[in-house]
Amino acid sequence: MESAAFRMLCRFLIASMFAMSLQPAMAGVIGTEQAMAANSAQAERASLITTLSRSDVASQLQAQGVDPEAAKARVASMTDQEVTTLAGQIDSLPAGAHVSSWAIAGIVVVVALLVWYLWK
Repeated sequence: MESAAFRMLCRFLIASMFAMSLQPAMAGVIGTEQAMAANSAQAERASLITTLSRSDVASQLQAQGVDPEAAKARVASMTDQEVTTLAGQIDSLPAGAHVSSWAIAGIVVVVALLVWYLWK
């Protein structure tokens, strides 16, 4: 009886081995670019979440009707490419208000006139 059960178990295991798809394991070297991209995306994601944690940014988000915690959750669920794009857009924005070259020229003229007026 034991031998019949043992043979049946062996046949079942052999049949299940043939039913499985046997694919060879593929191991490869990860390129430097891929490793650095993954690390930079995580760093940019942390930078975005830190930016969203600032009080001035949080107050502006609330003024626009966006919950800061929801914004952080959305950043956490973004893909690495989306995070990289968003971080690039934020890094390219001016730090203060956008000032045109005409405004700068006007400020220089006003300062020059004040210096000339006070000198005389």
